[in-house]
Amino acid sequence: MDPIDAIGASRIYYLNDYLGQKIASMENEGTAKVISISSIKAACQSCTLRELCLPFGLNAADISALDRIIKRRRKLKKGETLYRSGDHLRSLYAVRVGALKSVGLIEDGRAQVTGFHLPGELLGIDAISEDVHPTTAEALENSEVCEIPYAALENLAQQIPGLQHQMIRLMSREIVRDDEMLMLLGRMTAEERLAACLLSFSRRLANLGTTVTSFKLNMSRKDLGDYLGLALETVSRLLSRFQEEGMITVQGRHIGLRNLERLRRLATGASRETSSRA
Repeated sequence: MDPIDAIGASRIYYLNDYLGQKIASMENEGTAKVISISSIKAACQSCTLRELCLPFGLNAADISALDRIIKRRRKLKKGETLYRSGDHLRSLYAVRVGALKSVGLIEDGRAQVTGFHLPGELLGIDAISEDVHPTTAEALENSEVCEIPYAALENLAQQIPGLQHQMIRLMSREIVRDDEMLMLLGRMTAEERLAACLLSFSRRLANLGTTVTSFKLNMSRKDLGDYLGLALETVSRLLSRFQEEGMITVQGRHIGLRNLERLRRLATGASRETSSRA
């Protein structure tokens, strides 16, 4: 197995293992309260994010209890480390402002970017199974996170079934993203990888009400290439080509998606299939 694939595969394995244990536990307890994914809002009442990763819609007492365990507004400077690979799991973190990257080590000791974390997303979920962070999280720019002590969150989830169920959903989302990444690296061409990645960023930011067609790439071209398994020069060349062909606009790190349909066709391999039939 390719070293990059191995990182993603191991995360999926451990998340699946923990997910299976939790689902079995919930079924035995007869958990009744389930919060719809469409109703997820910021758990922290004073949070400025329009949508976050913990459930909203609980009663006032539950929301207050959740508020009390959240340590808000931990600021990180660009390049600062939030946690390191091998650190014991103490907290989960929700991105309020800025962006972070996860970096793992492959067998030969080289660093590999395994993910990017945007506003409204949680970090640290992949440490739940083994109680140890498998990757290092680093701020891509000046950022701000909410810290959620995991022990307190787990205790609270036992009292609020809907919160426990939402944590299961969040881990499932992690598995889906890792699975998509493995497919992206294993089967897509360079052009398809970049198109799929840009569309993914757009979808994720749309969850916060941000415009779908214009956003900032918080990461460097090098980090983006590392994540996609592409050379820096390839990423720069493809961004220029996408702009020349009218699919995007590029102004520094700001990206505008001009032709979503064409990008989607490219990302799904439809363009390749059309060319092969011609």
